[in-house]
Amino acid sequence: MPGDSERSRATRSALTESEKKSGVGGDLQMSPELMRDLARQAAEILVERIERLPGDDAWEGDFRQGLEEQLLEDPPEDGRAAAEVLEQVTREVLPFATRLDHPRCFAFIPSSPTWPGILADFVAAGYNVNTVTWLVASGPSQLELVVIDWFRRWLDYPESAGGLFTSGGSAASLDALVAAREAAGHPERATVYMSDQSHSVLSRAAMIIGVRPECIRMIPSDTRTRLDMAALTRAVTADRAAGFNPIAVCANAGAASTGAIDPLEAMADFCEAEGIWLHVDAAYGGFAIVTEQGKALLRGIERADSIGLDAHKWFFQPYEAGCLLVKDGRTLENAFEVHHDVLQDTIWGADHPNFADRGMQLSRSLRALKVWMSVQTFGMAAFRRAVLKGMELADRAGEYVRESPTLELLTPVSLGIVCFRINPTDTDLDEKVLEEINRKVLARVFWEDRALISSTQIGKTFSLRLCILNHTTTWDDVRETLEATEHFGREALSK
Repeated sequence: MPGDSERSRATRSALTESEKKSGVGGDLQMSPELMRDLARQAAEILVERIERLPGDDAWEGDFRQGLEEQLLEDPPEDGRAAAEVLEQVTREVLPFATRLDHPRCFAFIPSSPTWPGILADFVAAGYNVNTVTWLVASGPSQLELVVIDWFRRWLDYPESAGGLFTSGGSAASLDALVAAREAAGHPERATVYMSDQSHSVLSRAAMIIGVRPECIRMIPSDTRTRLDMAALTRAVTADRAAGFNPIAVCANAGAASTGAIDPLEAMADFCEAEGIWLHVDAAYGGFAIVTEQGKALLRGIERADSIGLDAHKWFFQPYEAGCLLVKDGRTLENAFEVHHDVLQDTIWGADHPNFADRGMQLSRSLRALKVWMSVQTFGMAAFRRAVLKGMELADRAGEYVRESPTLELLTPVSLGIVCFRINPTDTDLDEKVLEEINRKVLARVFWEDRALISSTQIGKTFSLRLCILNHTTTWDDVRETLEATEHFGREALSK
């Protein structure tokens, strides 16, 4: 058989003259010149987008009918110029979305990726890496081990700990609860416990592993929206007496609604005494651990059996960059290791882990590269300052709300989240009227202001919500958004 270079020459010689001019081959190839031109064009588009982002709105969207009219068509039989295709997608598709990296995107959990992180995804895709086993990807696997070990040390986990990158918090939660179920011996009538402030991914993961919906216990939160330990104790005691088998307790290290951090040390004490797996959902708040303030707030997280993190949130990476760490790395392999005949040649031996044995995915992109390249480029001091900036801006926003005669702070500011509402001190409005006013204000910010904020429900109270994570956000961005909220609130009150 001809070698690679001979096949390449034969392929190039088979191109027609028109294909040579366009740079597109009769199969799925492009000339090196066209590939470079397209890469430069794509880079220019992205850099220009980042440059103009602060002047754009944080959200732009369109209705389905309008988008269908532009995009719904049969796939072409013959191709067209790649530059034209790239231009179309940047004009008709990608702009119609929440700009999660906008400095005034305070809705949901925003994300503001570094440029090295973006380039890392481009390079990893170009190398077409699959971090499934050591033989298939030894260098990339070692890099993932390195980044996982960074996280381990930041969390003060023991050397026995291990983990892997995942798509995000959903996959990390699922992998964690599979490990918890197997560690408990896969019992019947299994129960899982979490706060009523916990993210829906935890309930979904529990159902996927076979926990009946009625066996997912939502434990009430206290006045600070932290899990109520007395209520947890009563629930577990009652379930054991009724013949149920508690397999996991889930704690929040930064609840998505309020930023609340559950009493991690008390929960660790309880779970150790009861022999129950403790999983900490730190998808949003976990990377606060790189700062001294965050380390103090998250004290006790190092005692959890498993921890989920999302680097595409507060560690400034592009999607997807979730991660799961477990205190004892063997618990993941005990749960997921399955020998496949078609992969039998990839077993390298001791001390050469296969990430396919640690979670549900076989096909896995090199997600760790973006973290590694970003940290190598900027250094940890820059990341600490960026994380700390979010907490400082949130604290400052909380002070603004407390001092405002129009606004009311609904929960203590925690990590980067501020929950508040329109509720003037000089009026006495019932809850129904207040909710109606705040919903109107939310809609006006959405449609009329450059910023994007979202809402949540705290008990029965409708709350406006700012999540301040973006490393490019300034105090002016936060202050002007709060001022616009006050303005819309006063107008709503005057009607």
